[in-house]
Amino acid sequence: MAKQLIYSVYFILPILLLWHAKPAGKGQWNDSLSLEQSKAFQGFLAVCIMLHHIGQKTCASWLFPKSRIVPGLEFFVPIGYIMVSFFLFFNGYGAYKSFKNKPGYLNGFIKKRILPVVLALYSTTVIFFIARLLVGEKIDGQGALLYLTSIKLCNPNTWYVIVLPFFYLAFFLAFKFIKKDGIAVAAVVAFVVGYQLVGTAIDHNDLWIRGEWWWNCVHLFPIGVLFAKYEDKIIPHLKKYYWVYLIIAVAALYPLYLHSVTAQDMWSYYGENWGAPDKVFRRRMTLLSQVFVTVDFVFAALLLGMKVKIGNKFLKFMGTITLEFYLIHGLFVELCDHTFDGGVKSPFPIKNVFLYVLVVFALGVPSAILLKKLHQLILGIGKKGKKEEVQLKKAS
Repeated sequence: MAKQLIYSVYFILPILLLWHAKPAGKGQWNDSLSLEQSKAFQGFLAVCIMLHHIGQKTCASWLFPKSRIVPGLEFFVPIGYIMVSFFLFFNGYGAYKSFKNKPGYLNGFIKKRILPVVLALYSTTVIFFIARLLVGEKIDGQGALLYLTSIKLCNPNTWYVIVLPFFYLAFFLAFKFIKKDGIAVAAVVAFVVGYQLVGTAIDHNDLWIRGEWWWNCVHLFPIGVLFAKYEDKIIPHLKKYYWVYLIIAVAALYPLYLHSVTAQDMWSYYGENWGAPDKVFRRRMTLLSQVFVTVDFVFAALLLGMKVKIGNKFLKFMGTITLEFYLIHGLFVELCDHTFDGGVKSPFPIKNVFLYVLVVFALGVPSAILLKKLHQLILGIGKKGKKEEVQLKKAS
């Protein structure tokens, strides 16, 4: 009976999302692009991403021996990149809207937008490095250098805060030195597409761009920029044909997901494993299928948000610590797993998946709060600076 408790998350999550949700009346609209609304949904997705990471440790098909597999969170295992796509959309959307609406936005952009992301990367890298030493991982000088520079991920969940600064930097350079808005947007799009083309050309490895999760949803960053640029034309059009778009977007989501699964089986990201001469082409075909499902997921979420306003104290709270929670909860995922990031035995393995989830969440939340306070202290962000904080809360 205790093992079945994990299935309660499928009832708890809808309650967390929809508690105090308010549907818009006939002819009325909710602003699904508002900071309040987007942060609330991101707070919800942060919890889902935690379940994704725990699912990878408890019921993923690649686990060995198979006796380790404990069912319950299978739904979350393959959809992490879909959830992260929402955050990337709002990273791009927020950057462009701020550029247009805040005079002098690019002044101090690196300090306000890029530096906090880099700080988040290396603060958690140090924490994970200490944890690795404490659990008994043998690390030589070269290994320590690779870990502490994050060339090899000490915190296995930090790919996002490695690539995001480069996207922000591309945005900054484009809009700083290109005077024509359309060309600057095109430059950002080209940079991210170029990054994906490079990513698909690299075999799986233990360093940067080590796998498809590094690039299979990043296209939502430039799509967010494009959406922000043409929002004044897009939103009225969506309102005019709202129900048509909503029905199509929601109805297409599962078929598009199944198509992406089929594409992965047919083409595969892992062509190098059997020496496929067309391995790059195979990756790009697989990526294309995931482009469709990630774009549709974000589109469907925005459409639903136009008619339903979500928000409660829990979502509001989680929306303030999403980046920190994303970066630090993995420490407890590893400590309570069978092994710590595939290396030495974890000191506190928890076999009951529901208890595993509760422990990770219960330890992850206060740790995220402390981590955020540490970042604010280092960056000198006080109460007056909260409105100017980087939109790191939008990270998955």
